[in-house]
Amino acid sequence: MDVRQLGYFLAVVDHGGFGRAAEQIRIAQPSLSQAIGNLERELGVQLFHRVGRGVVLSEAGRQLVEPARQVLRDLDAARAAAQAVKGLQTGRLDLVSMPSPGIEPLTEMMCRFAEKHPGVEFRVDGAFTADEVVASVRTGVAEIGLLGSAGDVRTAELRVQAINDQPLVLISPPDHGLPEGDTVRDTDLEGVRLIVSQYGTFMRRFVDDLIARGIGVRIAAEVAHRTSILTLVLAGFGHAVMPSSWTPLARRAGAAVHRIEPAWDLRIALVSRPSGLTPAAQAFLELAADWRR
Repeated sequence: MDVRQLGYFLAVVDHGGFGRAAEQIRIAQPSLSQAIGNLERELGVQLFHRVGRGVVLSEAGRQLVEPARQVLRDLDAARAAAQAVKGLQTGRLDLVSMPSPGIEPLTEMMCRFAEKHPGVEFRVDGAFTADEVVASVRTGVAEIGLLGSAGDVRTAELRVQAINDQPLVLISPPDHGLPEGDTVRDTDLEGVRLIVSQYGTFMRRFVDDLIARGIGVRIAAEVAHRTSILTLVLAGFGHAVMPSSWTPLARRAGAAVHRIEPAWDLRIALVSRPSGLTPAAQAFLELAADWRR
């Protein structure tokens, strides 16, 4: 078993099949299949179940994913450590972020980091819930995760670094018809059409709390891709409750933004492994600590 085989194995896992994996890593599909077959024979187990034209991880394959990611991550860390004497002139940093923190503070953090280390390449995956972010970091898909949650994130396996709090705001069409001023009470949302996120998100919890308290909001649509929400608001389809990181973008686009009272705060934090990070990841965490101060 060698690093190349592990990389091929993870490519098939991440891209959901041999064909797409072969395209992404630019190798002939028969060569990829042969490499995986050699790995399976060497380990004495079947890593994938072939189902039609697709593949499904076997139990042995599932057990191999996290160690394989860690081996490749450790190799990247070793390479980066050797290159660190050059002042992080090269390297790659794998991140995973929920959508709202991915607007801010991630944009500003990445820009500040790039000013100091322009040769480091970012790869940012997306996740919709805090649990998905934690799982991505725990399994090695990403070195650092950026998430938002209702309260403090606690996990014994990962390091948690608080960043800031983002209060929820109401984003409305220009002709919103709500009371004048920068603030609305949650009771002002009686009868308002809302575009909501899916279950499990902090914003959906807020809306469900309104309904449970008898405030008659009307759910106009449930939208998984939050990038579509602002477009729907501007088209007059409804209003949306979003974290305050959306405020500058919404106002530039012409939407109205109101603070909501009583306030609900989304707690933003970074999660990472406590050790074994690449120099790029360590430098990013140090920058985040300075940014917070």
